[in-house]
Amino acid sequence: MLRGRARRGREAHAGTGDDPVGEADPLDPAQERRVRAVLALGGVPQADLPDGVQQVRLRLLERAASGREAPRDVSAWAAVVASNLAMDWHRAKRRQERLGERLAALRQPAHPSGEDSSVLSVAVAQGLDELPDAQRQVVVLRFYADLPVRSIAEQLGVPEGTVKSRLHTAVRALRARLHEDEVV
Repeated sequence: MLRGRARRGREAHAGTGDDPVGEADPLDPAQERRVRAVLALGGVPQADLPDGVQQVRLRLLERAASGREAPRDVSAWAAVVASNLAMDWHRAKRRQERLGERLAALRQPAHPSGEDSSVLSVAVAQGLDELPDAQRQVVVLRFYADLPVRSIAEQLGVPEGTVKSRLHTAVRALRARLHEDEVV
């Protein structure tokens, strides 16, 4: 799903050698890592992460090309766009397919002694999967993209109290899930 849009965006500028906005990449390396993390935590498979990053980059370039003002906080804006892309992808796939792919990727631990952290990672991934989209989005933006509540509220266009409420409900549900599964 992400690949088609990203490819069309690249093809539109392919062969011209011209960057419509300027020579500089609109995302610095730290912003790109944050976008990748938000996409991955939102359930986008590893293979689709480069396309997701390109989508965020494309949207930022399109915004500049259309004459709209650049976002005040590009990093926060990019994280929210990445979160929205992840939610779009999430809705397009059946729950079992997503969970199966995620679990397969998590079964390959980085360290042989990291079995406990792998169990926790799987449990958190399953817990995130079960949260409603709005709650999953604020958890990912707050704890994985490390955005403050105020930025999340501004970027999503909701009151800070709504963000706090969603976070509280989501964390309580995740905590209950981890205790239920006897992970913590």
